[in-house]
Amino acid sequence: MANKFRLLTSSKGRAILSYGTKFKKMNHFYHQAERPFLIKYQQICSCIFLITCVILFFNIDHHLWLIIQKSISDAYIQVSTFVAGTLLFFYSLEKKLKIDIDKLLQKNPTLEVFLSSFLGSLPGCGGAIIVLTQYSRGKVSFGSVVATLTATMGDAAFLLIAKKPTIGLLIMILGFSVGFISGILVNLIHNKNFMKMNGCDLIKLNSKPDEYNVSKNLDITWMILIIPGIVIGIFTAFQIDLNLYFSNKFINQPISFFGFVAGSLCFVMWMIPIISGFKYSPSKSDEKIIRRIVSDTNFITGWVILAFLAYELTVYLGNINLESIFKSYFILIPFMAILIGFLPGCGPQILVTTLYLNGIIPLSAQIGNAISNDGDALFPAIALHPKAAVIATIYSGMPALLVSYCYFFMFEF
Repeated sequence: MANKFRLLTSSKGRAILSYGTKFKKMNHFYHQAERPFLIKYQQICSCIFLITCVILFFNIDHHLWLIIQKSISDAYIQVSTFVAGTLLFFYSLEKKLKIDIDKLLQKNPTLEVFLSSFLGSLPGCGGAIIVLTQYSRGKVSFGSVVATLTATMGDAAFLLIAKKPTIGLLIMILGFSVGFISGILVNLIHNKNFMKMNGCDLIKLNSKPDEYNVSKNLDITWMILIIPGIVIGIFTAFQIDLNLYFSNKFINQPISFFGFVAGSLCFVMWMIPIISGFKYSPSKSDEKIIRRIVSDTNFITGWVILAFLAYELTVYLGNINLESIFKSYFILIPFMAILIGFLPGCGPQILVTTLYLNGIIPLSAQIGNAISNDGDALFPAIALHPKAAVIATIYSGMPALLVSYCYFFMFEF
């Protein structure tokens, strides 16, 4: 009797297990079927896009197309490679040392403004988003929010450091200093419960953006390309034109061709989820290092390419001399750059940095924009606490006006 019971039980167990396996497979196929077309076939779509770009590269010599080629190639070789190398260093260091910034902020409440300013001053928006997350949980003060948003230059910092490292470092130090002072002053003016988040605001924190399955083959291809890309980027930074050494009868400018193909891959990998309706979210510390590097670098590359193209195509198609236009309103340029800094996102700020690097706007305007802009950190701030986000942005605009115009009248007027 006992043996029959065991046999019956085991048979039912196998049946349940078999049914569960079938259910999982059906559920898997169901989710596969409802995935957007571009996500479902992202590898094939990316290959088609790259093949099209290669065909155009070798068959169109129109000046407009050459501008597009150069913009994509320059964005990858001069910016993307540097960004990827920097992120690899910081993400690896963070994982190896097992640094938990969230716990660090909680354990050092007296140093929260200092740490918030430091996190905000780091290139990218990740540090500022960490502070905003802690604020939404009631762990840090409103002064820390002001400090980190004031210190944040966003992803435009990567572009500035890649092209002018000394200026980039100085603006990071300036942003940290101004952010720290601003945060201290705000906490002195307002009490610790000022702009404290309520229960409804805290619930919004639990809403997470939809995720999509990334093609591992695309990530591997991306990493294979970035390794020689970093080497090329280092030589380019030292003003060594490798096209002169590798030019051959098949490809006249092989390095530019490499940068164009690799940059196009970055761009299409960034655009596919956006077109498919997925919202971008900065990488998290619990994700794999390679995925974080690919995701964050692609985001920055996409905006840098758009900024380069916006500048080059505006000058070419409109036959516009931006330098002469801005010189006509010279005294208002820092103010305009500060107003652009109020716009959420890193795209407009990368465009401002591009104008500075091309000598169109002065350093005072770049300083004003760097202090006033909040990059992508403003998006979660608006989503979690719109009123606090608006007030913090206004507060960051005040030191931006003061510092930028002080520099303007002392050194540029």
